[in-house]
Amino acid sequence: MAGGRSRQRVTIGEIAAEAGVSSATVSKVLNGRSDVSAATRARVQELMDLHHYQRRRPRRRGGVVDLVMNELDSLWSIEIIRGAQEALAEIGVGMVLSAVHGTSAGTGEWLEQIAGRRSDGAILVVSDLTPRQRARLAALKVPFVLVDPIGTVDAGVPTIGATNWAGAISAVEHLVALGHRRIAHLAGPRQLLCSRARADGYRAAMERADLPVHDGWLRFGEFNDRSGRAELAALLDETAARGDAPPTAVFAASDLQAFGAYTALRERGLRIPEDISIVGFDDVAVACWSDPPLTTVRQPLQEMAAMAARTLVRLIDGEQVDLPRVELATRLLLRSSTAPPPSA
Repeated sequence: MAGGRSRQRVTIGEIAAEAGVSSATVSKVLNGRSDVSAATRARVQELMDLHHYQRRRPRRRGGVVDLVMNELDSLWSIEIIRGAQEALAEIGVGMVLSAVHGTSAGTGEWLEQIAGRRSDGAILVVSDLTPRQRARLAALKVPFVLVDPIGTVDAGVPTIGATNWAGAISAVEHLVALGHRRIAHLAGPRQLLCSRARADGYRAAMERADLPVHDGWLRFGEFNDRSGRAELAALLDETAARGDAPPTAVFAASDLQAFGAYTALRERGLRIPEDISIVGFDDVAVACWSDPPLTTVRQPLQEMAAMAARTLVRLIDGEQVDLPRVELATRLLLRSSTAPPPSA
């Protein structure tokens, strides 16, 4: 930046260009995020001080945005709702919740509700979004952000997700490091991108360790405790019927599936982790209070929702989003539901 230019209002983009980093990295420094190296943080902060960068004050819009979700009553949903609501409240924007319950997303009823109340924008956490619905949002001039979308989306559509594949690999590698060789995976719905990414991560980690994926040990289900209980029970029954040794560890694609697995094991008199280790995915609020506390991959659900909310407000204000596809880092949290296998 030229010497006289620093007297003008300096933008995040200009700070990023001079520091040799992305605008997203500068935003992370501004928001106090921990996933920035100390050297980069110091360089960005030095430039902000040098050019007297002043953060734009939140705009008090007085309007509302819609948060549209498949469901509102799961622990996963509660984390998303909390993250979006807190971020919007800081900016002074109201939020309206809508549930499509997995099937009514295709009817477009929620779209007409958005049109009726003239919402400023929408955060969409739905299992499907059709081209017609996208066209309707465009016609209404309603900007939107997708959270954890079902599959690939059009270029330029802002999406916020998590590193599902890497998170799954870290879960399985942890079990391998403990000595486990017979590891099963309770996957989520087959049609969801996040489920497939976690299943692919499981396969990749097993292949890296030169371990087989036994027949029927990768089972697609639903992200709830009923599915986790039913799928693990079926897996154990099928294994016993063949006379094969059961798994010594299970990686569940969600914490709720892991809790269902807890039930299935206890119904058979099996102990966690003495007989079978369990790893979940999400780190919902009760994961650390389960019995035993659940080892899990932390998906930053509140942060994902908060970033979606802040991105949406930027779109509403006419700003350009530099990175339409963002994946926040996952992190393995070690608790008491994993241990070396019985024979180790």
